[in-house]
Amino acid sequence: MKQFLKIKHFNFALLLLCALNSIAQSNAKKQIQYLSGTDATHTKNWDFFCTGGRNSGKWTTIQVPSNWEQQGFGNYNFGRDNVNYGKNFQFADEKGLYKLQFTVPADWKNKEINIVFEGSMTDTDVKINGKSAGGIHQGAFYRFKYNISDKLQYGVSNLLEVTVSKMSADKSINGAERLADYWIFGGIYRPVYLEAVPKENISWTSIDAKADGSFNMNVHLNKAVSSAEIVTEIIDTKGKIIETNVTKTTNDSVIAVKTKVQKPLLWNAETPNLYKLRVHLKKGNNTIYTTEDKFGFRTIEVRKLDGVYINGVKVKMKGINRHVMWPEYGRATYPEADLLDVKLIKGMNMNAVRCSHYPPDKNFLRVCDSLGLYVINELAGWQKAYSTQAGTPLVKEMVIRDTNHPSIIFWSNGNEGGHNFDFDDDFAKYDLSNRTVIHAHHKPGNAINGIDCNHYEGYESTKELVSEKSENIHMPTEFLHAMHDGGAAAALADYWELQWNGKHGGGGFIWSFADEGITRTDFNNMVDVNANNAADGVVGPHRQKEASYNAIKEIYSPVRITLKELPENFKGEIPVENRYHFTNFKECSFSYELINFRSVNDMQSGYVVNQQGTIKSPDINPTAKGNLQLSLPKDWKNNDALAVTAYDSDKNEIYRWVWKIKSNKTLIATLLTVSVSKKDEVSAKEENNILTVKGGEIAVSFDTKTGMITKLENDKSPKLPFENGPVLVSGNATVTNIKHFKEGDTYIVEFNYSGDLSYVRWKMHTNGWLEMNYKYTLNGSYPFAGISFNYPQGLVNSVKWLGQGPGRVWKNRMQGVTTNVYQNINNNTETGSTPWIYPEFKGYYSDIVWMEFSTQMGRFTIASPDKDLFVRLFDFYGINADSKTPVLPTGDISFLDAIPPIGSKAAVSNNAVKGLGPSSDLNKINEAKERTLHFFFGTPK
Repeated sequence: MKQFLKIKHFNFALLLLCALNSIAQSNAKKQIQYLSGTDATHTKNWDFFCTGGRNSGKWTTIQVPSNWEQQGFGNYNFGRDNVNYGKNFQFADEKGLYKLQFTVPADWKNKEINIVFEGSMTDTDVKINGKSAGGIHQGAFYRFKYNISDKLQYGVSNLLEVTVSKMSADKSINGAERLADYWIFGGIYRPVYLEAVPKENISWTSIDAKADGSFNMNVHLNKAVSSAEIVTEIIDTKGKIIETNVTKTTNDSVIAVKTKVQKPLLWNAETPNLYKLRVHLKKGNNTIYTTEDKFGFRTIEVRKLDGVYINGVKVKMKGINRHVMWPEYGRATYPEADLLDVKLIKGMNMNAVRCSHYPPDKNFLRVCDSLGLYVINELAGWQKAYSTQAGTPLVKEMVIRDTNHPSIIFWSNGNEGGHNFDFDDDFAKYDLSNRTVIHAHHKPGNAINGIDCNHYEGYESTKELVSEKSENIHMPTEFLHAMHDGGAAAALADYWELQWNGKHGGGGFIWSFADEGITRTDFNNMVDVNANNAADGVVGPHRQKEASYNAIKEIYSPVRITLKELPENFKGEIPVENRYHFTNFKECSFSYELINFRSVNDMQSGYVVNQQGTIKSPDINPTAKGNLQLSLPKDWKNNDALAVTAYDSDKNEIYRWVWKIKSNKTLIATLLTVSVSKKDEVSAKEENNILTVKGGEIAVSFDTKTGMITKLENDKSPKLPFENGPVLVSGNATVTNIKHFKEGDTYIVEFNYSGDLSYVRWKMHTNGWLEMNYKYTLNGSYPFAGISFNYPQGLVNSVKWLGQGPGRVWKNRMQGVTTNVYQNINNNTETGSTPWIYPEFKGYYSDIVWMEFSTQMGRFTIASPDKDLFVRLFDFYGINADSKTPVLPTGDISFLDAIPPIGSKAAVSNNAVKGLGPSSDLNKINEAKERTLHFFFGTPK
């Protein structure tokens, strides 16, 4: 029994010791008490009073965090409203008065208590129990805190009062942040919380962890702590401590820690390996304070007259600009969007993002660290800079919050002239790794630290800037402005080849990721992109994918395949280039499918997979070339098409390519075979210059003077208003003569022309299929070439086609589409504006084999045995500016051999296309064009 009691007492003592140790460990860590919610979908109600605009002049409640406009208060402002409404326009000078009763634990009394604001727009005055917490904070995008230990009442209720001014009392703050080309909001839009830490603690750390395993860190104590130790633990993903360092404190509040890890797993955008860091402040066996962080080992170098190097490898930025924005929440913290956006950006095979034009919520950077994106983190300054007095503390707030994120490879000191040169050296004061500072600018001659970021250069000037002759690395922080359907992927293939192959090419950042649309609580929840000001995205406000999304995905694919069609002697070998920087293709996976396309009369679109298999991943190093070798079955040619898909090491799709195995002639053969009854025959009659030919149940009437179709009749359906064609969309033609005659079981109608059109030969078959053969000759440069007809868009329900899709194309944006059977219903989507229904219905569609139109007057189908047929559907906008850009062909439905390029808002000349590169030039045609089309003005069975 005595032995039992001894064991029992020992166990109790051990448990008590563990419990006390646990409490001590808990007290040694930062304790957080949220006063607001954690994000825009997890909020808390505070008392609120708005001084102007909607719902002003009364106390009510508001959700925090939020922008108050989204809660029904105040007025909406876009930063360029002073331009839109005139120089005398005054922004809404609204203030938001916030109140909150809160209690802090009594056992916090002997701790240091800070109130932390992750972000507030913009001047923020904080009071605790009627006493000022400190100076008014100015600057909307930065974390700030106040030590309020001496102002709190412990264990009882406290009063927090916050006054937030939407516009700053500092003119330079307004110039840098508020008079910008984006939406301007007010309110406490990021979380607010209390942090309780011991009186002696670690304020923050700055890490410099290099690719060789060297680890340097500055530990910033809140005050000097003598006779103590800094114990540093580096922990791998399995939770194993792989390195421990003990450094004694000094009389300084900054303690330098140095150690080394042998052969660490390195961080880069392709393999974002992270380590955990745990830092203890200890006195003897007593742990006073513990903090944790994540970091990555990686070395960033800007080698002048060369390039940007990560871990000793030259890297090209495939980047895009991103605003922090969600339609329902404005700029309020929304973690779901952070994760979604990084996945979407990486889904385009991009590797970089610029945080324009201000630091993002810290969670976005955590996601970039984890999933792998190179980040430019930017101090606000949209064409106007902070004053030195106003901006100096903001640089510090930005850098000390973000310095340990391995994803950040550059600091950007403002945008397009919004640079205060006094700040250029300030970043390194807080960033131990001394990242390069850049200027995101739009005027030549503003290069800094060996990098020229000049915006919106033309193709020829870009060629010079990335060449060996250039004095700097060219890395435009904005290019190919994606207003509506222009820019972004349009001309990107040309620019990317310059950057990839250019000695001094650093890559670049497309403007921009998403249309900056806000759900207007004052306009029945309409999503507003402020006309043309903010419709600049590759995706819509709710991340709806435009056609440019998939085009960028193909252009930036690190698995580069340029094979356009399978050769006659195809043996299963596909040339491929590795455009990764760090990844061998052995780490990727590949598969193939042999498929048959669904038919016109199939109720479904898409294809049927007949056989599939894996492809051995080739051993091809980054930047090297080689081949994919497919082991196909002997009967592979019996299928309609071959598809190959590449996947990265995490099994995410890189891209999927499709090549037709069978010719168009073979693919349409069954379609053209319509059953014929014994009584079916062809006939013709001519009356008053109208020639009508009939085959089966279908009759087509031609004007013998113009050569145009004037009327279509079908015994089983209403008349189809497919008429007023063919018309040449470029060139001219006048009928010179006509001849028509029966030829076997068909009837021939042949028009000859003077001008650019040589002839049109129609052949009516007994089954009702109408065959059209034509030839025209052009000599010069043209936006488009081919023929058009009229058909009212309002009568069309949908189209179904075998060809490339699902999106439309332009001459300089042919990527991102693959061959399949697609279907799309009629919509009037103008890219970049409500209702953001993608893919658009109207536009140019490429490599069409057949297309069926379902209309309110019946169905009709077109088909072609020839390659590379473009079909234009109706009238549409490219860039929705003052006029349609570019000009469209005449008519409603066109069958084309050449289509125009699309420009960019920020192109290099007024016509918005010229100067963007070879694929953006007009079509040079100096030859005859011949094509065969088949029409069935009914439902082929």
